[in-house]
Formats: sequence, structure tokens, C-alpha cells
Amino acid sequence: MRLSEASGALRRDDPQPLYLQLQQLLRSAIQESRIAKDMAIPTERDLSEEFDVSRITVRKAVDGLVDEGLLTRRRGAGTFVVGQRVEKIFSKLSSFSEDMISRGRRPHSLWVSRGVGSVTPEEALTLGLSPGSTVYRFHRIRLADGEPMASEKATIPAYCLPSVDAVGDSLYEALQRTGHRPVRALQRLRAVSFGKEQAEALDVPAGAPGLFIERVGFLADGRAAELTHCHYRGDSYDVVAELHDI
Repeated sequence: MRLSEASGALRRDDPQPLYLQLQQLLRSAIQESRIAKDMAIPTERDLSEEFDVSRITVRKAVDGLVDEGLLTRRRGAGTFVVGQRVEKIFSKLSSFSEDMISRGRRPHSLWVSRGVGSVTPEEALTLGLSPGSTVYRFHRIRLADGEPMASEKATIPAYCLPSVDAVGDSLYEALQRTGHRPVRALQRLRAVSFGKEQAEALDVPAGAPGLFIERVGFLADGRAAELTHCHYRGDSYDVVAELHDI
């Protein structure tokens, strides 16, 4: 079904700019599920012909909905309605796999690299390790239902794992098996704009907004167990924190 059949035509006598009218029609179609989540919207060319407007007008309308988080562009595939967003709860210490499974989604990892090395000065300071200490490094792209969600780099002190090959899909499961799963963590969050490499890994346009989270996890005895740097897609995550009046 053509969107204009259900949404109506654009009004040329309306003082509101055409791109804002088109944006509202698309927004209504998404909110009323006339375009289902995870489905592609019509191409710029098709929308331009259907509503008799320029492709520049269509692009401005779509850009606004991308900025709102209702649409996402996938390189080489088109523009899609954003599926269910994931709430990353800062007050709960959980792994990516646990977050996805709790929301009925299937987690998976694509390995970029894993290796053994000596701690860097910055890592030694953050993890409280002596210079020259051995650490394991893991770099993965984290997916949910086959969709890239995050790029994750973790540095783990060697005393927490028997070998670099001990980690499968879930780092926290591997740490749990050795009795070195963190019981508390410090996390820092900031907004970022993805560079070309990060954007390609997460299948978003270069310059797309994202979330960067640094986590330092600690064992019950106070030793550090992980240093994780994770870039999350901004169109897929909401950060939630529960606050209390002290």
C-alpha cells in the first residue's frame, strides 16, 4: 500500500514546510505500525515520486526521523524503522548476553581479535597491576538477532582466566566459571560520534551518534577483574539509572 493512500497528500497551501509535513506523515505511519519495526521505508526516489516533492525534501524529512531515533540507515540496504531499543541499566551489573537474553533476543559475537600481552601503563594504573603483568585482550562485535549492536574491547588480568581461549560468547560466563566474575563496577558514559572504522563495524553511517561506556569491574576482595571499553549504537540503546534521595 502506498503511504499517501492512508496518510493523505501534502498540502501545498499549508504554511508548514513540505519536509515537515512529510516527516509527520512518516512518523504517524511508524507510530501506527503501518510500517512495521525493522522494515525498510520506501526509497528516497519512491517517496519523491509518490508525494511529488524533491529528493532533497525527502532527505530532510528522513534525516529528522533518524535524529529522533525512529529510523536508522543501514549502509547498502536502505533506511529501516528502528526495532525495540535496549535499556542499559547502570544500576545493574550484567553482561551483554544477559541483557539480550532477558529481552528475548539472541546474543552472538563476531571475534575481531584475542590475544595475550603485557599490561600497558594506562591499563596498569586503571587495573592496579604491576608493570609487565600479563593480561588477555578481547575485541568483539556484539550482535542481537544478527544485528550489530556494540563494539567491545576488554582487558582481563591473567589471574582471572586459565587461558585466552577460555572465553566463548560470554566473557562473564567464563569469569563466573573461574570464580572471578566482578561483583561491583565503576562505569563512565559519554556521547560520541562514530568514526569510519567504528561505523563500518556497527553498520551505521560515519558520524552517527553513539554511546561510549568504560567499565572497571572488581572482585569481592577489591582486585580488578576487567577493563572494558564498549561503543554502543546510539539508535539502539537507552541508558537508565535509578536515583534515590539520600
